[in-house]
Amino acid sequence: MIRSSILVCSLLILCQSCGDRSSAPATNNDLAKLDHQVESNPVEVITLAPTTFYRQLLSNGRLNAKRKSQLTFKTPGIISQVNVSNGDYVEAGTLLGTLDLTEAQHNINTCRENFEKAKLDLSNTLIGLGYYTSDTTAIPQETLHMAKTRSGYTLSLLSLENAQRVLNESKLISPFSGKIADLKGKPHESTQDFFCTLIDDSQFDVDFNILETELSMVKIGQPVRISPFFEPDKEIVGKITNINPSVNDRGQIAVKAEIANDGSLLDGMNVKIMVENAVPDQLVVPKSAVVIRDNLQVLFRYSQGEALWTYVHTVLDNSDSYTVIPNTSRGAELSVGDTVIVSGNLNLANGSHVTIVSQ
Repeated sequence: MIRSSILVCSLLILCQSCGDRSSAPATNNDLAKLDHQVESNPVEVITLAPTTFYRQLLSNGRLNAKRKSQLTFKTPGIISQVNVSNGDYVEAGTLLGTLDLTEAQHNINTCRENFEKAKLDLSNTLIGLGYYTSDTTAIPQETLHMAKTRSGYTLSLLSLENAQRVLNESKLISPFSGKIADLKGKPHESTQDFFCTLIDDSQFDVDFNILETELSMVKIGQPVRISPFFEPDKEIVGKITNINPSVNDRGQIAVKAEIANDGSLLDGMNVKIMVENAVPDQLVVPKSAVVIRDNLQVLFRYSQGEALWTYVHTVLDNSDSYTVIPNTSRGAELSVGDTVIVSGNLNLANGSHVTIVSQ
């Protein structure tokens, strides 16, 4: 009898416990599920309007100084003096280096003495021909030519001029203003190699190639933007100066642009080139606005708190934007004034609730 009473009490307590649990308030998990059902996705939007789109042609190129010359002594010899170092800036007419002048100076002194003797011999020859005047303009040209040849005057004059030329060429003079590079000349060494390179780096030619399919995107005088590899965020504006009218065996066309040096560029540097073409009246969106759904390009239009799935075609693109048109074969529509979601769209579905956080 006692065991039956205990069993009945236990059953009553168990039933009361179950009844209390069924009437308990919602748990945290239940609240989280409820919140998830009404969650609104934060998005950024833009308003579509006819915009100028800039098509971009990208290429790599190389800087070449517009004036650059390898300088060398015109006459062989031993270098006695070097007056410059790599990186030096020199003005036009600067003495860069000198050869040993001992032999050249001795030769010119000998030639001068021979020339003075030839002048006396010429005077004696003319007197012998009956001409006592120092004014050679009064002497017939044929007679004067014969007298100069017979006296050795002509030959000695040529020897003196040649000796003077050799002496002058023993001094290497800068032909224009620029920087010294690739200096090879050293004192007491012969002039077998070139002495140095002189670079006027105030202006550069930028040599690059384009594909023949891109020819319509370039023209003489068109602006270009150049960025050095060592500082890719830096841009220097130049212009196209030459388009080679020939396609090479790789389907490429050589193009040349020119830019002014801002002080940071060096001859031979590798650079990136961007050529832009303006295309007016386009519907332009950031690349982030276009996503892939069902292997097709779509963007989301915003309407009354919802994201509307819209199929599109991208027509043109550059580094950060697309031009878009509606995919009419999928029944899509896209118009000027539409509000387009440009961020927060990666996980959206058609009809997703959204909240604009920036426009």
